Amino acid sequence: MANNNTFIMKWLYKNWYKSTIFIAIYLIIILLLFLLKSDYALFLIWIQFAVYLLHQFEEYILPGGFVKFFNNKVLQSKKDKFPLDDRASFWINIPIIFIGFPLSAILAGYVDISLGIWTAYFSIINAISHVGMFFKHRYNPGFFVSLFLNIPVGVYTIYYFHAQNIISRNEQLIGLVIGVLIQAAVMVYGFKVLKPKVK
Repeated sequence: MANNNTFIMKWLYKNWYKSTIFIAIYLIIILLLFLLKSDYALFLIWIQFAVYLLHQFEEYILPGGFVKFFNNKVLQSKKDKFPLDDRASFWINIPIIFIGFPLSAILAGYVDISLGIWTAYFSIINAISHVGMFFKHRYNPGFFVSLFLNIPVGVYTIYYFHAQNIISRNEQLIGLVIGVLIQAAVMVYGFKVLKPKVK
């Protein structure tokens, strides 16, 4: 049983990102058909998940190579899959994007809409990091979706929620803090945990 579990996890580590484009397309179709007109605010929360899946598609599939880029360029490692590897990438992305984003959207629909706004803030903040890396390293996997989807869609969502008084300023602030803290945790892991391993 343990061997089977190990095999499954190793397979997931190497293949999880292949699902991103299919889930994104399916989700966008469903949202356009059933949520766009009935609950626009909730649509904007759910669309953050779809946009981020497209972001991951650019990072890992087309053109892909984010792990290699981050190791070689950012961490200055001579190895393509060290110190960031498939396993670490899986455990960074799955809890935040594949669990956190849809769970927050579900809670936004059934509990309170403010519970999903952090996804827009995180999407913007993470995208800004890709734009920042562009000025030092030029193109990096995830840059184009960051620039043309993550940032515009995230900013519009925050603006719409503010303009329509859908959530309070305090709820916006809480969303911002959550987004910053999650991005900070990712950066701390990258530069305080992974970076020292290179040396």
